[in-house]
Amino acid sequence: MSRPDSDVILDRMMSLHPKVIDLTLDRVWRLLEAVGHPERRLPPVVHIAGTNGKGSTLAMIRAGIEGGGLTAHAYTSPHLARFHERIRLAGNLISEDHLAQVLDRCETANGGESITYFEITTVAALLAFAETPADYTLLEVGLGGRLDATNVIKKPAITVITPVSIDHTQFLGDTIEKIAFEKAGIIKPGVPVVVGPQQEAALEVIERQAARLGAPVLAHGQHWQVWEERGRLVFQDESGLVDLPRPALIGDHQVQNAGAALAALRALGFEEAACEAAMRDATWPARMQRLRSGPLVVAAGAAELWLDGGHNPAAGEMLARVLETMPPRPTHLVCGMLNTKDVAGFMRPLAGQAVSLTAVSIPGEAATLSAEETARIATDTGHHSRTAADLGQAIAAITAEEPNARILICGSLYLAGRVLRENG
Repeated sequence: MSRPDSDVILDRMMSLHPKVIDLTLDRVWRLLEAVGHPERRLPPVVHIAGTNGKGSTLAMIRAGIEGGGLTAHAYTSPHLARFHERIRLAGNLISEDHLAQVLDRCETANGGESITYFEITTVAALLAFAETPADYTLLEVGLGGRLDATNVIKKPAITVITPVSIDHTQFLGDTIEKIAFEKAGIIKPGVPVVVGPQQEAALEVIERQAARLGAPVLAHGQHWQVWEERGRLVFQDESGLVDLPRPALIGDHQVQNAGAALAALRALGFEEAACEAAMRDATWPARMQRLRSGPLVVAAGAAELWLDGGHNPAAGEMLARVLETMPPRPTHLVCGMLNTKDVAGFMRPLAGQAVSLTAVSIPGEAATLSAEETARIATDTGHHSRTAADLGQAIAAITAEEPNARILICGSLYLAGRVLRENG
């Protein structure tokens, strides 16, 4: 069977620049001009940066907008199973024909010039958004903020910065202050910025940048509060208090993400019905997602199978807290990671919550850490570790010893994508 046209074009786009990541906006501006500046013709934009929680927060904002009877484009990255997941047009995944068409237009306009894969595909997304009616556009930053390819919107409706922590130090800097400065690069003059829970050093950087640009700040702990009470979520801001369902997305950390989403929705003028939909209807794959069908689930038998794509120390801490609150059940991790990540930092918080960690490499990923090296780091961080040749072997070994286990596949969005493709 022949491959979809979009896959062929995307393969060619991978070779347009020698680096996967090369942070600058010059190439993006050049291509935007060549395709007629679609970034100037978008529905009102919600621009979201941060280290953890960007995707979950975007998913809740989208659910709220749709629950309020309106439509939203959405741009997220990376994808898990298919590139099309990155681009939602008025709520629906972009079609193969439409994707191939906008990619082809961008490739032609680029004329073989140097440009990264993320840059040219971001321009393609903006082109599709500009030419499709919707009420809002939701843009998730790919990396950082200041020099990210999405940071080309002169005046968004609102910006959002979710919690900032140490990650991607080779691109963003090796201190929380440097990373926060990059994230704060999405703040625009006079545009309100919703700020999720932050370390004090990060918050100071964000507030200083907002003050310099005259951007009103809506910060957690100052302008809004959110907490769980008797199985419900309570949100309070300067407009009052709302009592809502707990977020559909699993984990106590989703309460804080929900707070940022609600602060943004209320600042945009949405009422309580939209806020309730944001809590009730949001879905976000590979964020403590319970897998309930498919060949991997069949292979797991009576064991629970869970999937999470978190990959940095903050994500490891969040996962540990989630596991701690779940009903007692022997928990076994299947973990694959990239060699660009703080593997020990991710694993260390999970040592107290897992009976074992089975290390796998991530097929098809040049930057995968070998199963043997992953297992070595796991042992050094307090895990009882072993290796497996692939996911199927890992699941079989765990269930042979513990038929009623809880199995959490974790460590990388690329591994999560592999799981979703293999599991149908």
